[in-house]
Amino acid sequence: MLSNPPRIAIVGVAGRMGRTLVAALDQDAQVKLAVGVVEPGSSLRGADVGELAGLGKLGVLAVDSLADAVDEFDVLIDFTAPRVTLKNLAFCAEHGKCMVIGTTGLGEGELAELDGYRDRVPLVFAPNMSVGVNLTLKLLETAAQALGDEGYDIEVIEAHHRYKVDAPSGTALKMGEVVAESLGRSLKEHGVFERVGQCGPRSDKEIGFATIRAGDIVGEHTVLFATEGERIEITHKASSRMTFAKGAVRAARWVSEQPPGRYDMQDVLGLK
Repeated sequence: MLSNPPRIAIVGVAGRMGRTLVAALDQDAQVKLAVGVVEPGSSLRGADVGELAGLGKLGVLAVDSLADAVDEFDVLIDFTAPRVTLKNLAFCAEHGKCMVIGTTGLGEGELAELDGYRDRVPLVFAPNMSVGVNLTLKLLETAAQALGDEGYDIEVIEAHHRYKVDAPSGTALKMGEVVAESLGRSLKEHGVFERVGQCGPRSDKEIGFATIRAGDIVGEHTVLFATEGERIEITHKASSRMTFAKGAVRAARWVSEQPPGRYDMQDVLGLK
């Protein structure tokens, strides 16, 4: 039986996204911040997570192991790294917890491993938790279906801060997948992720990707539909990590009431 309001744990609570999640949870009366997790052996073990986030004391102390707080939370929010996330997912399956996953950069094998938990854990997995991005995905689906194969070249351009470790971003890949599926194409077959030297003219069906890494850009994504005489650009720009954090908190509230299954933000927002 889950608590009401649901009790939330954050992995990586001392990181940039973790601190933003603490602030988002502190602003939401429909959930309870219960646990913050730092790296094993971290000197921050025992610190007040509110102070880590610059909010002052909240009375929630950081632990360095989920096992130390197994009875204290209902939903785990994880924006860490693929192998860490999968380890935490196994823990949630074993102990009857829900999970919200915003981790990107999972390979095909890791995605298959994650999907193997769909009958054991209520989990929301999305490369981008922003409400605006997920509305943008619906717009892209509509645009691709309307334009069809009418001679429009499609390019996905994304920009993030210099510290982001994966490319293209999970959001950019999701946008490409939405467009490809709407056109009856396979992104694996038609996605072009590099153009160097004498690469020749583009094919009619390819979906190109361009990646920018610079400064402190939080996240910008544009999908370009271009033909002779016009171009259509659908763009989403994030100016703060808070938009992702608020979406993750919304997902945590929602998934706490769901049966086991693999869900995404389209499910959370009722866009399917």
